[in-house]
Amino acid sequence: MNILMDLPVKEVAFRIRRHCIVMTNRANAAHIGSSLSIADILAVLYGRILQVDSSRPAWNDRDRFILSKGHACAALYAVLAERGFYPCSDLDTYYQNGTKFAGHTMHNIPGVELSAGSLGHGLPVATGMALAAKRDGKAYRIFCMLSDGECDEGAVWESALFAPHHKLDNLVVIVDYNKLQSLGRVEEVIDLKPLAEKWRSFGWATREINGHDLGEIEKSLTDIPYESGRPSCIIAHTIKGKGVSYMEDKLLWHYRAPRGQDFEIAMAELEKNR
Repeated sequence: MNILMDLPVKEVAFRIRRHCIVMTNRANAAHIGSSLSIADILAVLYGRILQVDSSRPAWNDRDRFILSKGHACAALYAVLAERGFYPCSDLDTYYQNGTKFAGHTMHNIPGVELSAGSLGHGLPVATGMALAAKRDGKAYRIFCMLSDGECDEGAVWESALFAPHHKLDNLVVIVDYNKLQSLGRVEEVIDLKPLAEKWRSFGWATREINGHDLGEIEKSLTDIPYESGRPSCIIAHTIKGKGVSYMEDKLLWHYRAPRGQDFEIAMAELEKNR
């Protein structure tokens, strides 16, 4: 059962962002900007697209979602709570001593498919899952979200070569292209342009979208696979810190936590734009 189906996707995205602000404030934790940039995509995925069952997290025929950019786990933990995998009150322990809700995704949490943190590992695992599904004759899909900075990793491109060779049209990559990584702008660290053309040249059916346009996100995810026999890639142009004006497109909010007045302003802005 999808308990988010009855909610407008915009409301789901709002709830994800609100949880993220509260969680990172309470824990004085990093990566709020990275979490906010993917809230709209996660709202559509878990509200409209993914075939998963919160009462059966290990259901064999479920769709798999891997957050390879595991540092943005606050957003994934939040949407899984809203989807009913565990109570929202569990999020209160985020990044606290002894919690299972660590600062990078942990596989021991219901609904989380992979422990992530070291970038570049998610797509190799997702590719293996997609190949296994094909060989087992299963219809489930595998969705893998990468960060743009993560595309500096060689393992990403090894997997990008492997998937088209094996005709893995049950595999979808979503690149959170927010143009900022931990120490600077992507174009200054290692310029990825033209990113979409790179994926196409590796054999992926590729689209570019506005990663905050909920309708465009839903259409892009509903249309997959874009071509039979080819994996799909969505380059989602996003804004780091989306939803909080003083965080948007600011490198500072890769590591800084919203505290004090920053927290109050962020919460007020989210509510105003709800």
